Amino acid sequence: MTLMKAAVVPEANAPWELRDVPMPETGPHQVLVKIHASGICYTDSLLARDILSYRPFPLITGHEGVGEVVAVGEGVTSREVGDRVGLPITQKPCGRCAFCRERHAPSFVTANNCVAPVLTGVNVDGAQAEYIAADADGTILLPDGISYEFAAPTVCAGYTVWAALRRADAKPGARVAVLGIGGVGHLGVQFAKAAGYHVIAITHSPEKHDLARELGADDVVSDGAGLKAAGGADVLLHTAPTHAPAIDALQGLRPWGKIVLMGISADDGFPLPALTLTSHSYQVIGSAHNGPEYLTEALKIVARGDVKPMIEVFPKEKVGDAYQKLLDGELRFRAVVQY
Repeated sequence: MTLMKAAVVPEANAPWELRDVPMPETGPHQVLVKIHASGICYTDSLLARDILSYRPFPLITGHEGVGEVVAVGEGVTSREVGDRVGLPITQKPCGRCAFCRERHAPSFVTANNCVAPVLTGVNVDGAQAEYIAADADGTILLPDGISYEFAAPTVCAGYTVWAALRRADAKPGARVAVLGIGGVGHLGVQFAKAAGYHVIAITHSPEKHDLARELGADDVVSDGAGLKAAGGADVLLHTAPTHAPAIDALQGLRPWGKIVLMGISADDGFPLPALTLTSHSYQVIGSAHNGPEYLTEALKIVARGDVKPMIEVFPKEKVGDAYQKLLDGELRFRAVVQY
């Protein structure tokens, strides 16, 4: 039996441990990927703390893995040895249920409506490991010119915010506000700027105001009143970990504006002011990756240098430290582990 190194979560709320585990074998329609870099997402911490539970511990998480195909299984025609690929969270739908018979593109919507999806790092082993075997159609080709370290956070965080911006379908020259300058929000500012919008960053942290401008924000405000005073926004990208700032920011949303929710908040309730929504014809949009074409677009934008993820890189031997920094809120802004 061949062994490899992997970051193992032995039990709920336990530190991550680098262990020797069996290397996966490549089955039909699968590829074996040598992982070069893997990002740590906030969702990984929810799994590691058993807040989200899909299978028993021990776990190998990781849905921001990128690397090189080193073997292909029987029946694989879309990938070759040497391909550079990313491994987003929705690896494979079941293909049999009523939802799958409608032939939807893989996305979080598929993950939540297919009766038996394969979800990388969620209900099967993930990419916090030296190797992973995955369905070939659950990988995405990386463009030339993008480093593994920049590609890793783009596979989830960048994908999330770019898909949300595309789903907002804002008109050219629109005013886009990004709420929260963190792991997703710092990418949101850059993607919105790269798309040619007037960008307003909303952050209650004074120490992030200069950073937001460096990332491309045209205006930086602290709250909804500040957003209104700055001229308001046509689109509000809600990337903050709590909902109260988003409700406050509605006072700066312009008539017929759109608020786009993404990710998972610590507080699930979202108390919308009905009169405000009705009076201004606001739209509230949920966004969940929305299809692999948006990940392809996001990767190309990063590859050409218009967006640069802010990352902290860790060797695999320090994966436990990387996870702890995420829990402690000390990352600026994404942890990437090299394998």
